[in-house]
Amino acid sequence: MDRLYLEILSAAVIIPVTYAFYQVVISPRLNPLRSLAGPPIRGWFQNHLYPVSDPSISPQVHKLYVNKYGRSIRIQGLGPWDVRLLTLDPVSVAHVLKNSTIYEKPWQSRRLITSLIGCGMLAAEGHTHKRQRRVATPAFSVQNMRALVPVVFSKGRALNDKWLQMAESTPERLIIDVCHWISRATFDVIGHAGFDYDFNAIENESNELFSAYKEMFEVAVSQGNPFRTIFSIYAPFLSSLFPDSTVRVVQRSQDTIRRVAGHLIQAKKAKIVQGLQDGVPYAGRDLLSLLLKSNMATDLPPDQRISDTDILHNINTFMFAGSDTSSLSLTWTLLLLAQHHTVQERLRDELQSVAPTTSETLANLTEDEIQSLYEIVSNLPFLDNVIRESIRLIPPVHSSIRVAMQDDEVPVSTPVRGSNGEILPKSTITVPKGSFVHVAVEGFNLDKEFWGEDAWEFVPDRWDHLPESASNLPGLFSNTLTFSAGPRSCIGLRFSMIEIKTFLYILLTNFKFETTPDKIMKANVVLTRPYVSGKFREGSQCPLIVLPLRTTGNPATLDNVQ
Repeated sequence: MDRLYLEILSAAVIIPVTYAFYQVVISPRLNPLRSLAGPPIRGWFQNHLYPVSDPSISPQVHKLYVNKYGRSIRIQGLGPWDVRLLTLDPVSVAHVLKNSTIYEKPWQSRRLITSLIGCGMLAAEGHTHKRQRRVATPAFSVQNMRALVPVVFSKGRALNDKWLQMAESTPERLIIDVCHWISRATFDVIGHAGFDYDFNAIENESNELFSAYKEMFEVAVSQGNPFRTIFSIYAPFLSSLFPDSTVRVVQRSQDTIRRVAGHLIQAKKAKIVQGLQDGVPYAGRDLLSLLLKSNMATDLPPDQRISDTDILHNINTFMFAGSDTSSLSLTWTLLLLAQHHTVQERLRDELQSVAPTTSETLANLTEDEIQSLYEIVSNLPFLDNVIRESIRLIPPVHSSIRVAMQDDEVPVSTPVRGSNGEILPKSTITVPKGSFVHVAVEGFNLDKEFWGEDAWEFVPDRWDHLPESASNLPGLFSNTLTFSAGPRSCIGLRFSMIEIKTFLYILLTNFKFETTPDKIMKANVVLTRPYVSGKFREGSQCPLIVLPLRTTGNPATLDNVQ
């Protein structure tokens, strides 16, 4: 009996040790990605993730790697077993993003997202993602998005009024953290557009649902401890057993969101059901109402519908994606315009040229008049160029990761170099199951070989004579990967454009923006966020000098500054 016990015990030790030895030592040596050229590996637990992920150095790193190793590059991840492909080949990236069933988001990324906002479209994969996207797609139609234009104008005016009040009460030149204030405004927009709910965040930050979302996104994401984040991914039970302040903030925020937003969902469902019973369909145009209507449609098979929990998770997803990414895009655009006065003045002239010709302010325009004004603004060529250039130069999503769910052959369009520098006779790259692929969003957007030698500069006029090499790049929006590409591309592109164009129109026709002495740095903290140099611990900030335009006769300027 003792001998049998010892044999079982030995097997229980030897088998996992042998498996671990194979995974750590043997398997990486057999990985075909090791045959690719790439930066040297200097130790078991050294990696290349920092240089390819830090926006302060990544453009130079990507350029160096491409020149030295080609466009298909082997990099080291977290541990000797983690051999990855960093591809800057457009054909390879198009293949990876197109085949979303072969290349999924890693479980680590999905677990992190799910722990914060639930398993909505950002985290879901496979049939779950398809079902959720099928239900959500009608809500993001052109017609439904255009119906939200007056809401966005209303919140743009509210932000404008608030800044004017701040300017009038400040004897010095007004300095505003535009990152903070625009985030409050976009939360207000997505509150109305998403829930038909008023956060009133521009006026104050006391609303409990707003505070719950804001704390969860800022404290848990922007200011979270990276080591604690790793523990929460790989050992979530430890975070539950030994919660720190960040975990407690997330739990408290999620409790509030489930209570308040859950009540909103049930109230909306009741109104829709009552409308069906009365024969007068509920007219709600917010995303929650549209999602619920789509999910309750009679032509949708029962097995294709999603649960109330999934509805809540996707509303959380829209809150995150619809507020954070848009506010960061607007923040970076205003910073770039403050740094390039000539471009700012030229854009302001274009925007003022289409302002209403009557003495009425924006507040007095009817919904139809606002819709007509937005239609004109949205088609302004230089505004379009500025926005495309801004989100090309500083995409909110710096990079993305996919994991191969099966062995795959990835096509290439440029020669593949081997680990000794030789050109390999290959037209594809073998990516084994379980391997990570880095999709360098910023890397493609800033690649000088495609965009020209001025690719790292803010040049809106490039879009009037785009190089052919750039016009052939993959991407949902203007040959950039800012909104990704393929089946998992950004569903909220139209909504984001409405926010960005409307806010720029209102703010630039009422204010002039200048830089402060502070040096603004880029940091990749889930998204590419602005920080004041030397003040990283204070969180995302982008202080700008904001000067009201007090010239008379400006139709877009409100009465109290005319």
